[in-house]
Amino acid sequence: MSLALLAAIGVGVLMSCGIYLLLRARLFDVVLGLTLISYAVNLFIFFMGRLAVGKPPIIVGSLPQTLAYYADPLPQALVLTAIVISFGMTAVLLAIGVRAYAENGRDHVDGNQAP
Repeated sequence: MSLALLAAIGVGVLMSCGIYLLLRARLFDVVLGLTLISYAVNLFIFFMGRLAVGKPPIIVGSLPQTLAYYADPLPQALVLTAIVISFGMTAVLLAIGVRAYAENGRDHVDGNQAP
């Protein structure tokens, strides 16, 4: 099994679990679903950046100046920024959810009662 297939399966599983939890209409499930979707997007961006082991992200004078000899630092920087943003998003969603639960007395986000 190749690494690309394993990455595609991992992204697909995370995305499908996130969408399933997002559609559950319970507060904690929605927050967890959005977190899983952000993890899936981060993995997708990271794997699209081409894994390069042992290659420098900056131009070294002794190596030729072609892309085959270097790692692309942009996907890593984007994923690191997205991790920080998703952590902040999760904290804000949890704060809003706790406040909504304190005011309404239930944790359904669609306004309906539990069956």
